[in-house]
Amino acid sequence: MMKMVTTALCALAVLLLGAAPPLAAHERDVVAAFDGAIGVIPATNGAGAMNADGTFPNVKVNVVRGVNPGAGPWRIADLRAEVDVDGQITVRGRGLLLASGNGIGTNGGQSVFATLICEATAPFQEHSTATVPLDVNGNFRIDDTVSAAPAECASPVLLIRNAAGAWFAAGIPTHDE
Repeated sequence: MMKMVTTALCALAVLLLGAAPPLAAHERDVVAAFDGAIGVIPATNGAGAMNADGTFPNVKVNVVRGVNPGAGPWRIADLRAEVDVDGQITVRGRGLLLASGNGIGTNGGQSVFATLICEATAPFQEHSTATVPLDVNGNFRIDDTVSAAPAECASPVLLIRNAAGAWFAAGIPTHDE
């Protein structure tokens, strides 16, 4: 009888200890999460009669929350990101590559960083990471802490930017249902 009780207690302890890591992971306070991304198209529209060189006299630049776009269209295959209340950020991006010009399908020799912006209207506060290089396939990993971690993020935008500060891709926010 004593052996059965001891065996049952040991089995219960193993089950409880095995469940501890998943429970701890769910306790993390996530401020913003992103699943998927959109590559930049630098101009949102052109107006007026086309110039002889194929350009338009009135072009609206695709500025997102005060951040200018990178030159030329870029595409991104996938992105996953989370930012927690302590400012810890993890970003996994795949296939951030030029989508036009002579360098089409290359990483353009770029390095990138992530910026989280939580305000829907100006003034915007940027919460950014350190810069990491794109690999030859346009893949990158960021494990960092954003500057000035936000306690909450009502209108999250995550921009992937180059070292000069232009944005190349934007994360698609996930919304709890």
